[in-house]
Amino acid sequence: MKLNVLVVDDEALARARLRTLLGDCTAPAATVAAEAANAVQAMTALQREKFDVVLLDIRMPGVDGMTLARTIAALPRPPVVVFVTAHSEHAVQAFELEAIDYLTKPVRLERLQQALQKVERLMQPARSLSPDTAQETLIIQDRGRTERVPLADVLYLKAELKYITVRTATRSYILDGSLSELEERHTAQFMRIHLQCADCAACGACARKTF
Repeated sequence: MKLNVLVVDDEALARARLRTLLGDCTAPAATVAAEAANAVQAMTALQREKFDVVLLDIRMPGVDGMTLARTIAALPRPPVVVFVTAHSEHAVQAFELEAIDYLTKPVRLERLQQALQKVERLMQPARSLSPDTAQETLIIQDRGRTERVPLADVLYLKAELKYITVRTATRSYILDGSLSELEERHTAQFMRIHLQCADCAACGACARKTF
């Protein structure tokens, strides 16, 4: 497959660097479908075209990348966000915003390729699951309605006080329950990590998804 990419960075040289690197990516391949120098241009592009992934800088004039990521997440079918920044201190916050990866500048081709591979796996969540697993669902009460969310669509589960956030590629759900119960039930598909383990969540070395 070939990923459709939106590059958002206020520096023209940084955008050019990413465009060159993306041209060298092969597994998966990627194409820069649009570029944006700020949040306004990015949202205009997102309303005009469908993207698989947004490579997003954090520190930009006006609306910063973190705020833009929240806006992107609220879209009906949001693209995956990969932060690309010179500042490493925002990594934990980035993963709380459900970014799939966090790259620091200068970006290396190998590291960018790894991030794109995560996006590819995210877009094909059921490929590595058995037929029985792919049919499993989580039953979620949402605004008076009962929804069945396929387990194969779940990216991760996150403890939020007395509730659990269930995140898929398209939206988030709130589930009343505990991670311990889900861990017992679905331990073959998920592994549990601590929030501070940002490197573990980002490295992509684990085959299983995370609690």
